[in-house]
Amino acid sequence: MRIDLNITPPTATSQENKVATINGKQVHYKSARAKQTFRTLQAALRPYIPDAPLDGPIRLVTEWRFPRGKSHKDGEWRITRPDTDNLVKALKDVMTRLGFWVDDSRVCCELISKTWSDRPGITIIYERIGGETRDTTL
Repeated sequence: MRIDLNITPPTATSQENKVATINGKQVHYKSARAKQTFRTLQAALRPYIPDAPLDGPIRLVTEWRFPRGKSHKDGEWRITRPDTDNLVKALKDVMTRLGFWVDDSRVCCELISKTWSDRPGITIIYERIGGETRDTTL
């Protein structure tokens, strides 16, 4: 399945959790920016919710295209924060909650890229991959 989201990719990630001390105990909660990221991704993905969640091994490919400024070229790699693993963590959490797959632990193979672009957006390709094992030689 391929999904092209024509949105400006959010830069807040799940790593932006906050900590408060309540009655002497630490309580972790999501920052307002992280909550907005979840809402943005949920709203963009809602029209693509499948009839049934995928189970078994899944391959996930994501391309994050951020709006470029004057100092970057279209297609140039984005080598600044947020990190790719933090970007995709929020996305996988949202896709799990919406029922794209049984659990994000099923994602066994990932390719994540981030670039500057004249056409901002997020492309998501996910598919069930066959077989119980794979050739581990590179």
